[in-house]
Amino acid sequence: ECILTPAIGNHILPPTWDRVSAPVGWGLHMPREVLFFTEMGYTAYPQDQAKKLGYNNLMFPNEYFDPEKAQELYSMYFEELQYCSESGFDGVMINEHHNNPLCMMPSVNVIGSVLARTTKKGKIAFLGNVLPIHENPLRIAEEIAMIDILSGGRVVCGFVRGIGQESIATNTNPVYNRERFDEAHDVIIKAWTNPGPFRHEGKHYQYRVINPWALPLQKPHPPIWIPGVASTESVVWAAKHKYPYVSLAPPMNLLRGIYDLYNETANADGWTPTAEHRAYAVRINVADTDEKAYEEGKNFYWQLGTSFGVTPPHWQAPPGYISKSSAQGPREANRRAGANITPGGPSLLYEEAQETVQIITGSPNTVIKKLKKVIDLIDPGTIVLWGREGPMSHKVAMRSIDLMSQEVIPAIREYQAVG
Repeated sequence: ECILTPAIGNHILPPTWDRVSAPVGWGLHMPREVLFFTEMGYTAYPQDQAKKLGYNNLMFPNEYFDPEKAQELYSMYFEELQYCSESGFDGVMINEHHNNPLCMMPSVNVIGSVLARTTKKGKIAFLGNVLPIHENPLRIAEEIAMIDILSGGRVVCGFVRGIGQESIATNTNPVYNRERFDEAHDVIIKAWTNPGPFRHEGKHYQYRVINPWALPLQKPHPPIWIPGVASTESVVWAAKHKYPYVSLAPPMNLLRGIYDLYNETANADGWTPTAEHRAYAVRINVADTDEKAYEEGKNFYWQLGTSFGVTPPHWQAPPGYISKSSAQGPREANRRAGANITPGGPSLLYEEAQETVQIITGSPNTVIKKLKKVIDLIDPGTIVLWGREGPMSHKVAMRSIDLMSQEVIPAIREYQAVG
């Protein structure tokens, strides 16, 4: 779930994660996969107006949106994604956000359908559809099935709860966010796996007939991944469903605990996770020199000093959005104490973001060394390189993609965790 809880401090010291080895039994059984990701940010809005208002989303006037500029940006982003699919990446990751210049993907399924026909190989990871804000999850089931067919069975399906402002914008009660997520998920899986027609009578969704004609090419359905920063509830939920959990660039001192919790939950349910259940996404810029990469990496800080901009806390997590038990739990307290490049929190210094490994920059050799330390810590089966953001130029992004595909990916794909 893409919960991005406001941080409450920016004083975390660099963790000693470089001295921690992976637990015994976390070894890979197959080469790790590497995907590419971008938020497709709309960078043309006036920063001075956002600074004056104190926010850049939800209530930020859409008079500042220029469709012609957006067309230019879409063309650039799609060219980069297509290039990644042809140049050494194992696929691309896409997502969905609403009412926010952070992301020009208000429909992950529309973006995915374009990629299904403009790319010929590689996974298309949807991370993902915001289930609670939809009144008809059956339509999501049909659209994903159609795109899976169009792509030749390359879809990875992700589901998210969304951030609080998306519930506000769609007039869906945040108190029922988790319930709606669970029920929508169950409707979609049942539609894909149970022969129709059949009936569904739930608390939030009712169908006289569930009998979709379009069914996924992959059987029983496309792989399902669950992304999130470090939400306790989402980690547990993913483990109970045996879905891979994709950790979205949390501070490094929280990363090991995420997968310890995942393992504890899985072991209590009688099964043992493998590397394929662990995925890690990180903001990254690779350049010919460390100094050049460090400067270019500042593009991740284009929105009012933080990666995702500024959001009032009551938009980010409105009352009821996070359950009382989760909000008061010790793991949640530890998570909130971590300085984090997320909306609504105080600005984390760029250097601190590097120290806590929420951003990785450097020449290929430097980046390889940093990523190997992450692999030693959690041994992920999939790494998502969040490789462009903000006002970064097309030339800079393409050079970074080339260095990642030609030098970084071959080095980390076969690297075995030390442990």
